[in-house]
Amino acid sequence: MCESIEVLVEQKTKQLAPPLTHDRHKGQAGRIGVFGGSLEFTGAPYFAAISSLKVGSDLVYIFCTKEAGVVIKSYSPELIVLPILDQPNPLEHIEPWLERLHVIIIGPGLGRLESTFSVIEQVINTCRNKKKALVIDADGLIFVSQNPNIIKDYPAPVVLTPNVMEFHRLVGESTGDGTKLERSAAFLNNVGNNITILCKDHDDEIISKGKIVKVSGGGSGRRCGGQGDLLGGSLSTFLAWALEKQYDPNVACFAACKLIRECNARAFAKFGRSMTATDMIHEIHGVFQDNFELK
Repeated sequence: MCESIEVLVEQKTKQLAPPLTHDRHKGQAGRIGVFGGSLEFTGAPYFAAISSLKVGSDLVYIFCTKEAGVVIKSYSPELIVLPILDQPNPLEHIEPWLERLHVIIIGPGLGRLESTFSVIEQVINTCRNKKKALVIDADGLIFVSQNPNIIKDYPAPVVLTPNVMEFHRLVGESTGDGTKLERSAAFLNNVGNNITILCKDHDDEIISKGKIVKVSGGGSGRRCGGQGDLLGGSLSTFLAWALEKQYDPNVACFAACKLIRECNARAFAKFGRSMTATDMIHEIHGVFQDNFELK
């Protein structure tokens, strides 16, 4: 009997993590950039960045506005915070950092100011030239929904991580009348083969190249804010590892979904209705140890 695509993908997730050996140097396990953080929203980029570190990346850089910088710095000494998104000629300050990054997340707490979106357009175009992998979430998805050609024929993997409402906005309310795979077809055909959609739902659905992979199990009825940011940050680290092994981005998406769904379940078992995203962060080590660490 042939194994399902979900089983085959899950088997590869167990091979993603690089070995913890003494011959590796700082940065090899992942250098991640997070573009997000504004006056109103400082928690989202923190959650994305700290989950990336907790999964196992070595360095995370947060590119935010000046007003958000000190606040985000106060959350954790582990993060490298660069409050340069709203400086004059921001790309001059940003571009030198892009060269060293393996994966870039765009969107957590970004805000929707036209001036910010203008900078993000320049960042994505520069990342295109440098063939940098992208994870796009939250306000970044608003920008892509308004400007889908920004990722058309992108030369490196791009993972879009909408929730159900964001998914409808992204692919269009009237695009097909069937499954998420059918409804995504026109959008994905337009933007190209390197785009993956990870739709966050009761069952998470990973859509790319005419196929769909579902991730179920775990989770709870507690839908506190910040869980999507934890997913995006975790995904960025898994994606950096997947690219190093030349695995399909589906594998990284599956690993991130499985991790966060189980972190939710374990935190909910302890705290119930009082559970927050911070409680889920504390579960990352145990879930990772049980599911992704080589035995």
